[in-house]
Amino acid sequence: MKSLLAPLLFAFATAASAATHEAPAVQLHGHRFTTEFATNDASRARGLMMRTELAADHSMLFVFGDDDQRWFWMKNTLIPLDILYFDSGRKLVSVQASVPPCKADPCPSYPSDLPARYVLELPAGTAARIGAMVGDELTIEGTIGAVQ
Repeated sequence: MKSLLAPLLFAFATAASAATHEAPAVQLHGHRFTTEFATNDASRARGLMMRTELAADHSMLFVFGDDDQRWFWMKNTLIPLDILYFDSGRKLVSVQASVPPCKADPCPSYPSDLPARYVLELPAGTAARIGAMVGDELTIEGTIGAVQ
């Protein structure tokens, strides 16, 4: 009996550990994206700068402490992105689709239509591909941590 119990306990512990260490993710319009959280000034300023690719199932979620008008720009961002703005209820309020990298200063800004608390960056064309629409709800999986 003891010889059967040890492998069973190990398998259970391994499964429980894997479940608690899953990468953070978001879900939008029935699609799941692993995500990186940008919750402080430094990580929000850096964003996806200097990256040469973003996997189709990956995203970055910018988290702010309040709802406010948000503007994003693409300085030093090398890949085109969809920029989706969500209010404090995590409802999609604005989309800037297929925003190109900035090739020269001054870089244009891409504003939200309404105040936003969360901003999700996805590979360009993703919002259209998944059929994301204003009013869609964003589900956030994982712990965001303190917003600074």
